[in-house]
Amino acid sequence: MVDSAEALHFTVTEEDSGKRLDTFLAERIEGWSRSRLQSAIANEDVTVGGRTAKASYKIRPGDEIDVELPTPADERFEPENIPLDVCYEDEYLAVINKPAGMIVHPGAGVSGGTLANAIAYHFGLKSDGMTPGGNRVGIVHRLDKDTSGLIVVAKDEATHEWLAAQFRMRRVVKRYVALVHGSTRENSGEIDRPIARDRRNRTRMTVSADGRRAITIWRVRRRFVKFTLLDVDIRTGRTHQIRVHLSSIHHPVVGDAVYNEGRDKTISNPEIRKAVARLGRFFLHSEYLAFRHPKTRETVEFSASLPSELVDLLDVIEQNELA
Repeated sequence: MVDSAEALHFTVTEEDSGKRLDTFLAERIEGWSRSRLQSAIANEDVTVGGRTAKASYKIRPGDEIDVELPTPADERFEPENIPLDVCYEDEYLAVINKPAGMIVHPGAGVSGGTLANAIAYHFGLKSDGMTPGGNRVGIVHRLDKDTSGLIVVAKDEATHEWLAAQFRMRRVVKRYVALVHGSTRENSGEIDRPIARDRRNRTRMTVSADGRRAITIWRVRRRFVKFTLLDVDIRTGRTHQIRVHLSSIHHPVVGDAVYNEGRDKTISNPEIRKAVARLGRFFLHSEYLAFRHPKTRETVEFSASLPSELVDLLDVIEQNELA
């Protein structure tokens, strides 16, 4: 078995041929019951050959199965005294301003130093993973390691489910700021292109007709000569969605070595090129988050300013390349 992680991949062998999809996954993913995996399959968190499938699907030799597990509310995290920038907190949830470089959840060989470890300490989890009040803490959604900004954490399972349902029904407003290469022709646009895991490189995502539907809406916040600062809303929450979508329209995110195909190294102005190299992350920040509160049912809104390293890069561009 393997520990649950953000993204898992399996290739079916002759030995497992004919098994139900949910049964096969339950045998391989530690800590996930068959019923919970059935829910994940129903929520399209599991694909076979890039396509969604039913839990009853009989797997075949050579099937490529990709799994992106949502973080369950009953995970146990080893508490670590890691400072947190808490934007809001009450008895039901907390909104954290995550710094770039912090992984959200343990997995793929990472057991400590994550946001999950930090919230376990901050919320005073005991050795059994419970809060003093008898509740568990759950991370409701994810941000990439090098994406900074707002993320919401549930303090009990009922709140976790309430928020997770809002994400599934696309009722959560998530707004990002991205600096991209090039000058967009229009002032706004919508990208509605399906995204799947790249079959040649399983750590990458790609636009593919066999993928899951993904919708990204962007608007120009500020123009430079060779860069554009965008406000980006996402209607779906696919892995690497913003980075993949913006790259697909030939405006990849600055600093994104995975998806910008070396564009950072071709920046003509040496001062800007050096500043991007020093940044050590891509320019993507979760600036705004809005959702209905699980107790009051009223919409709550949160915002987080750009971190200093991103502001500094904009200053370098402004000083060396007039808009």
